[in-house]
Amino acid sequence: MKRLLPNLLRLAVLVILIAFLLQPMLFEPLLKPLVQANAPAVYNQGSLLSLTLSHLATVFTATLAATIVAVGLAILVTRPIGAEFLPLSRSLVNIGQTFPPVAVLALAVPAVGFGEKPTLIALFLYGLLPIFENAMTGLSTLPPAIVEAARGTGMTAWQRLIKVELPLALPVILAGIRLSVTISLATATIGSTVAAKTLGEVIIAGLQSNNLAFVLQGGLVVAVLAVLIYDAFSAVERVLSRRAGRV
Repeated sequence: MKRLLPNLLRLAVLVILIAFLLQPMLFEPLLKPLVQANAPAVYNQGSLLSLTLSHLATVFTATLAATIVAVGLAILVTRPIGAEFLPLSRSLVNIGQTFPPVAVLALAVPAVGFGEKPTLIALFLYGLLPIFENAMTGLSTLPPAIVEAARGTGMTAWQRLIKVELPLALPVILAGIRLSVTISLATATIGSTVAAKTLGEVIIAGLQSNNLAFVLQGGLVVAVLAVLIYDAFSAVERVLSRRAGRV
């Protein structure tokens, strides 16, 4: 019963979100009190569903690239041959945290132009650190007995990595990806300042026209997506952690 109620609540929120994205005009009566007379209560400068899908695609692409690079670096520095590269790797993944997202966009636009590319670069750099740190922690804190048992069965280093180390470290790696995705979902909104198709368009349109309903729509959709995706990753992590515990 303890788990049923939160799950039902999440399902209800998901259904409401889908309904709002597909038929936003159904929610106009709720938003009308937030706007001035004759001002539109529902975002009317584009499709909310299209912007949401574009927003998610941008976050997914940047997170996938960050995961590949960060996990690759973590694997390298947790091998004897790559241990000396740990300080350099940490410096590289910290680059994204050194500059604010707006500064990264400003530096990227002259190089790659307006649109999705500057946003992808900013999200990629911001997503490296949590994934790298978690991947390195997961790979460097494996139970020694299991690793030795795998070595004793005659597994090669590559086989141990693929069949033993990465599966055991996966829950910790997913925790880093979860954090990265959550950060990126919010950060991606500023991509609209450089013409990226994200939910930031709705928020910016609301700020420019002093329309609180627009700002609320953009902000709530991003917030609900972040909570639902965060919870989904957490559920997967719990399942993987239980499986790893039975190894």
